[in-house]
Amino acid sequence: MSASESPAAHHPADPAAARPAAPRPAAALPGRPCSAAATLQVVGEKWALLAVREIFFGNHRFEAIARNTGAPRDRLAARLRTLDEAGVIERRPYNERPPRYEYHLTPSGRDLAPVIRALLDWGDRWVNEEPPVVMVHDPHTANAEESAHDLDAAWVCRTCGEEVAMNTLTVDVRAPGWDRAGPVAAS
Repeated sequence: MSASESPAAHHPADPAAARPAAPRPAAALPGRPCSAAATLQVVGEKWALLAVREIFFGNHRFEAIARNTGAPRDRLAARLRTLDEAGVIERRPYNERPPRYEYHLTPSGRDLAPVIRALLDWGDRWVNEEPPVVMVHDPHTANAEESAHDLDAAWVCRTCGEEVAMNTLTVDVRAPGWDRAGPVAAS
């Protein structure tokens, strides 16, 4: 994976600065208005996230993505099309005759790196006895004396610098007509 495609290379101090000027309007979904639900409309199908994982791991060609995900070829082609249309990946030609493309993560796709890492962490803790894949952090650019090591990431609040624990979080529902319990009756 090149430095320009590294998830760490796309980690702005101000997350709002990395967002597109005009976010795509979310499709009308049933239930609570929620960014998680809208996100799952794009990447929530198994083969979509596994394709993102493979591209994140540096596998850019269809054959490698198909082999490493185990996805049926027709389903994988459909998921890659959906991810391309949603701006999560982009196709880049590498052969003219016959036309062949590589798939690369866009800034939107690179922003899914913490999601992939969270799924790996959860699977390592709750599903697999031994981690089949380990993310490695190489801080060589920050401190030449430190060597690469297994990533032990923490969720840290950028505002206060504190590590986040679940018991320190609350939910502030900002969607009009909704509160934490659900839809609010109109008065």
